[in-house]
Amino acid sequence: MVQTPEADIAVVGAGIVGVACALQLARQGRRVLLVDRQAPGLGASWGNAGHLATEQVFPIADLSILKRLPRMLLDPMGPLRLDWKYLPKALPWFTRLLLNLRPAPFQRSVAGIRTLNEGSLGAWQRLLGSIGRSELFQEDGSLLVFEKPESRQALEALRTRMQQQAVPVDFWSAETVREAAPQLSPSLLGGLFFPRTGHFIDPYRVVCELFEAAKASGVRFVQAQVDGGQLHSAGVSLASDQGTLNARQVLVSCGAHSAKLTAALTGKRVPLDTERGYHLMLPGEHQRLPFAVTSLERKFIMTPMAEGLRLAGTVEFAGLEAPPSMQRAWQLHRLSKGLFRHDLSIDGATPWMGFRPSLPDSLPVIDRVCDGRVLLAFGHQHLGLTQAAVTAEWVGRLAERAAGPAVGAYRLDRF
Repeated sequence: MVQTPEADIAVVGAGIVGVACALQLARQGRRVLLVDRQAPGLGASWGNAGHLATEQVFPIADLSILKRLPRMLLDPMGPLRLDWKYLPKALPWFTRLLLNLRPAPFQRSVAGIRTLNEGSLGAWQRLLGSIGRSELFQEDGSLLVFEKPESRQALEALRTRMQQQAVPVDFWSAETVREAAPQLSPSLLGGLFFPRTGHFIDPYRVVCELFEAAKASGVRFVQAQVDGGQLHSAGVSLASDQGTLNARQVLVSCGAHSAKLTAALTGKRVPLDTERGYHLMLPGEHQRLPFAVTSLERKFIMTPMAEGLRLAGTVEFAGLEAPPSMQRAWQLHRLSKGLFRHDLSIDGATPWMGFRPSLPDSLPVIDRVCDGRVLLAFGHQHLGLTQAAVTAEWVGRLAERAAGPAVGAYRLDRF
């Protein structure tokens, strides 16, 4: 016998996307049950780079990945690494990725990423403003610097590509860089400044503040491991280590762990993998940078936060089970050498690794399926923080049987 639903909708996953969606749905009058195996915000949302990356409108890879593949397999400290032991399992995903690099699907991905990103800044301003925490986000732009003369051509080409996608971007001379960020090395030759971006001063606190607002709006949280579920006439039943959880609808929003539950509920196998991301937090570096700075050649980002300076950006494909390679996090400090007038201090530094949920076309799944009993919001790759607020607005519309902008690009049935 099917039990009476204890919630209108169960949101599985309490990362930044899930918590933002739970708050949105509660404000629409839904009885929301938020479920996660750990406390809210302790997954990838805890350790992300903190950068609102609205400028990053291109997929995670282009055709140059074919040339880089041997190095990816052989260089354990490279910015993009594929664990050779994981290669057999990753091969189908990478095959799909390569197929999506053909001109037509590649342009669909760019258009899809751009649509989400264009709505992200405004959505975050509305969301943080609605809970009285606008100070957690600094709309101060971000800078991509270069240091080798031979990199100028690549930088100019990137600027042209971004202008073609209507991304606001300015070229900064070496002098302009020094004036804006005097702690950076005088050897830097210039960069691209993106004025319509910014950074969060504490990504984990953002999740916590949204969670508190969600609880105040009636959201109930259950710490439980959801192992599966099934649909029935009254809605959905989720099997968990805390017993069966019943709701009229479910939102699957558990990041890199979403594929198994999606398959159980919909019968659809989603080609979801994980970009294992690393960061190194430097608590003694509070005054080095006024905004997020990325190195073109070294391929990592440095973001000023309330707790110090966070170095992030390295990517590893090794699945969900392999132990973290924390030397990759410490490698970020080595990469920073030469970018500043004086080297960064690692006193009290802490490394971290988390899972970024990635699909081979670099687009998330944001959809309503199974006669509306199942909503989906996962697969945002390294743009989960950037796109969380706008995703929550779209999920709110999908829950009310309305379509989000260009929602077809994010449908489950594209796989």
